[in-house]
Order: sequence, then C-alpha cells, then structure tokens
Amino acid sequence: MGSLYLDHNATTPVEPRVVAAMMPWFERAGNAASLHELGRRGREAVETARDQVAALLGAAPPEIVFTASGTEANNAVVQTVADTHSDGHLVISAFEHPSILAAAARLEERGFAVSRVAPEPSGRVMPEAVAAQLRRDTRLVCLMLANNEIGSVQPVAEVAALAQARGARVLCDAVQAVGKIPFTVGELGVDYLTIGAHKFYGPLGAAALWIGRGVEFSPLLVGGSHERHRRAGTLNVPAIVGFGAAAALVDEELAAWSDHMLEVRDRFEAGLASIGETRVHAAAVPRLPNTSNVAFLGVDAEALMVRLDLRGFAVSTGSACSSGVVEMSETMKALGVDENEAVASLRISFGKDSTGAGVEALLTALREEVAALRELGAEGASV
Repeated sequence: MGSLYLDHNATTPVEPRVVAAMMPWFERAGNAASLHELGRRGREAVETARDQVAALLGAAPPEIVFTASGTEANNAVVQTVADTHSDGHLVISAFEHPSILAAAARLEERGFAVSRVAPEPSGRVMPEAVAAQLRRDTRLVCLMLANNEIGSVQPVAEVAALAQARGARVLCDAVQAVGKIPFTVGELGVDYLTIGAHKFYGPLGAAALWIGRGVEFSPLLVGGSHERHRRAGTLNVPAIVGFGAAAALVDEELAAWSDHMLEVRDRFEAGLASIGETRVHAAAVPRLPNTSNVAFLGVDAEALMVRLDLRGFAVSTGSACSSGVVEMSETMKALGVDENEAVASLRISFGKDSTGAGVEALLTALREEVAALRELGAEGASV
C-alpha cells in the first residue's frame, strides 16, 4: 500500500513500527489470563496497551474494554439497552454505521421505538433535530463523530448535552475519527465511545469500547471473567499490543498527519475543476481532512472504480461494509441525494503517506477515464 492506495477509510496499512511492536507476541506462548510468568507477561503487555489507548482518549485505563471490532463494541452498547430496560426509545442518526442501524432495528423488532434523524443535505445532523425526537423514555442516543462515507464531522458534544439533560445515555461511534481529528471523551461528554485500531495504522481484530464511570453496561459476550467481567474471550495479545502502539503514534503525530492529509486532499479537490461536472459532498461543513466523496456526474461510479483499479488506484464507491451491493448507500439515502448523483459518487480517502505525485497521477487517470465513460454514455444514449 502506498500513494496509489486511496481507501484509508475502509482500512489503513499497518504502520511498520506497530508491526515491530507486535512481532514478539506472535512468538510467545501464554494466555494473558493465566497466572504463570508467561501469562503475567502477556497481561502486562495488555495493560500497557490499555494505558496507551486511554491516554489517546483522555480516559482512565479501567474504563477501556478491548473488543475484536467496532461492530462488536457498538452492538454491546445497543444490547445493553435491551438487557437493562424492558421497553423504551432510541434516537439514532439515519446514517450511523450499519452495526448501529442493524442493532437498533433488532430492538425495534422486540418492541422498542426507534427514531432515525436525517442529516441536513450538507451532511450534518442538527442538534435541534435530535432534541425534537427525545422522549421521557429515550434510553440511548447514537451519533457518530465522523461519517465514514462523506467525512462530515457531527456536533456530538452539543447532542450529548441535550440528550443527557433529558436522562438519556449517549453512544458515539468514533471509529472513523481517530488518527484524523483530535478529541477526548471529556470534550465530547458522551457515555460510551467506540474506536478501532485498523482505521489508524493498527491491526485488524483490535478495537475498544470506552464506558464512562458509573454508566451501566451489560456484556455482549459472556462465559469468562476477562476485561473485568465486561467481555468474555481470550485476549488477542499481539493485536492489542499493536492497538496500543498505534494509539501512541496518533498521540504523538496526529497534528502532522492531519495537516498533511488536508494539504493532499485540497490539492486533489482543486484539480477536479479540470474534469468538470463534479460535486464534492459535505464540502460546506466540518469534514475529516482526508476524505473526498465526489460525484462524477453522468458516470457510473462502479465502472469508474473498476477502471481505476485496473490502473492501480484503490478507491471506493462508499463504505466498505456495503461494497458489492448495487444500490444507494444508507448515507446517500439519508442525505436525500438524487439516485443518479449517488451512483456516480466515489469515496477517495487519503492517508498519512499519500503524496502530491499520487494525487496528480489520480487526477490524470480520472480525467481520462471519466471522459471515456461519458463518451460511452453519450454514444449509448444516441443509439
């Protein structure tokens, strides 16, 4: 993966320094729950990683629960509502990650009420729109910090204050935001927060749920005393060590990474003028510095993605969780985007190692391939 890999919102390449931290733990035996020396060493490594993740979030280490994915962490919080209440109401944004959309729908089938708040066409959920949906029996409000498809940053702190004033808990899926924008759990003021290592140069298979002090939580996975009885299952020590190492890198280098990605993204978007008939989604609201979701009007984005792939550019037509499904994404539906514009949209997500030369190569390829597809479309229309 290098400058031609432009799908960092789906997953990031593992940073070599993270790999170096992980490697010894592939060679060492010992369950971190065991009492012998090898077990104790593994447990110490896990606790070091917990400290590193907590430091990144401005949290206390005991508040961190390691999970295998952000999906698991999100599911655990939504399931907690069902485990602690016999009925009630949830408020979620209409373009949450599928792990929250599907979990909320499951509770709806069990009799809970769910209100889905659509974002403005700009890509931002308005706090007053969330407030209008709050009820006396609202148990949970879910709002992601940054949308994975268009990159829009959401007013989580404002929504959290409104929800908590009405007695509701707040879950923030911050998976897409880490490594791109700075934040702490204290600044956001939420009750639960989820992150995943593979979005910021850490390994797949390692994520975390932060649970605020005194906040109720019901384990999704049971059958063991791991993670202070909050998540059963043998700990994946190599992945957790890598998670901690990646968190420490973000803590040190975020400002430089963010500035670089913004510079590269702005250079790319400035170059779109040479292609013509393009539209950048969420361009008018706060946005992740690495994300461009662009509609190349009059072009089928799936066909364009395939052509770019053949030329060595990895981009996406949207969230990786919905790739391969030939229909509008939930994000585009929530935004009210016209279907023709939605199916013409590509997500280009840059990384800390993306380069200006890579941007220029991509723009050249886009100019050629978009022109070719538009010509084919025009020929087909005239037949």
